[in-house]
Amino acid sequence: MKKEPGLLYRVALVIGDAFAIILAFAFAYYFRIHVDPRPFFFESEILQFIGVAAYLLPIWFIILASMGLYNRSIISRRLLTGWRLALASMLGIMAIITYDFFTNIDSSNSLFPVRIIAIYAGISCFVSLVLVRTAIALTRKALYRGNHALIKVLIVGNNENTRQLLMGIAPESGFRAVGAVAKDAYIPDEWKKRQYDDVDEAIRRLRPDAIIHTGNKDLEIVKKKAIDHHMYYYYSPSDNSIITLSGKVDFIAGVPVMLINTTPLMGGARIYKRVFDLLLGSLATIVALPFMLIIYLLQKIIAPHAPAIYRDRRLTRFNREFSLLKFRSIMPEYSGLSPEEAFDKMGKPELAVKYRKQGDYLKNDPRYTKFGRFLRKTSLDELPQLLNVLKGDISLVGPRALQPAELKNYGDRGLILSVKTGITGLAQVSGRRNISFNERRALDVYYVQNWTPAMDITILFRTIGIVLKHDGAK
Repeated sequence: MKKEPGLLYRVALVIGDAFAIILAFAFAYYFRIHVDPRPFFFESEILQFIGVAAYLLPIWFIILASMGLYNRSIISRRLLTGWRLALASMLGIMAIITYDFFTNIDSSNSLFPVRIIAIYAGISCFVSLVLVRTAIALTRKALYRGNHALIKVLIVGNNENTRQLLMGIAPESGFRAVGAVAKDAYIPDEWKKRQYDDVDEAIRRLRPDAIIHTGNKDLEIVKKKAIDHHMYYYYSPSDNSIITLSGKVDFIAGVPVMLINTTPLMGGARIYKRVFDLLLGSLATIVALPFMLIIYLLQKIIAPHAPAIYRDRRLTRFNREFSLLKFRSIMPEYSGLSPEEAFDKMGKPELAVKYRKQGDYLKNDPRYTKFGRFLRKTSLDELPQLLNVLKGDISLVGPRALQPAELKNYGDRGLILSVKTGITGLAQVSGRRNISFNERRALDVYYVQNWTPAMDITILFRTIGIVLKHDGAK
């Protein structure tokens, strides 16, 4: 899932649309003043005019998005896209005229002091949107023909669709077949050298971005392999009539396929979540900075030669390792050691067994300092993780950040690691240490499969309540 089909193209469309709309308003204003011979009775302030047009861009994006002009099924159909762009241009100008009417009582400050400018702007918006989108589409087509930015696909299944996909996938589709796991009867002769008997071997050798699974055998097994390796999983059954009743369908080389999402956090949702993290994370960092400085200085006063901030190797989206930042709460001599190593060093190896049995928790854990217990009780030890959020390592909300050694305990690790881990999450606000390891894992999986923006906001508010009640880690 590292290379998401169509995501960069849709981002390019958003940026291109913004440029096209601002350019259209600038042209409309210039045309009225310098080309249209009719006299006018207002001052020319083109920069102010363009600035207001840029300020009102969200109105355009709402209209364009609501008409499906960023959906893959629409943007690939030129005639339908053209009609919708014409309608969107008309609705956009009408919406801005309405906004201008209710917000500018004094006509001298009106966005459209001469109404003909609105007509010019509407026409030029349509033309510029079409031209810019055409340029972006041609650029993408050129990249595809040069074998750039293509999604590498592994075809799996004993079905005639396998043969059709191998023979028919062209660069213009945005996909490139790299191999197949199928019997000889479904493999064209020219593909025999890229035929594999085992899915794991094919994934290891080819490193594909996606699997297209034809047929109806071993669905869950192959899907799980795709999830574990962070690949997209497309399903194309042998009976094509079934898929038309099942949901959103794409056509690749004339074969109907359905993308089975492992999480709603894809495409625009991922962009939304990142913007949300940056905005709220920046605000939280500004608020927390004085407290972080005080804690850092206290740490240095208590233990001048010990590091105040502890870096722990954790895993986040796509199995990527990163250094999780926390204020050190463990005695310096045990910092950086696993629980087993630390308890063995202090001569109490039996505590490691008890620690694991109790779900990685031990009352009055002897490894922690008095100040460290206070930091954990109040969750202040986690404040430096806001820097991880700004850097993009983690999210404000997500599954618990796993240590590499913990992977063996997570049967659903591929699913959990399909999204960024978080400072807080559903498991943390649902009992924290009062629920079992398996319950925490189930809650993480539920979050990944059922994410919504409202869920994130709810979890954040519940986290604030827990912290204020000092219901932190014990």
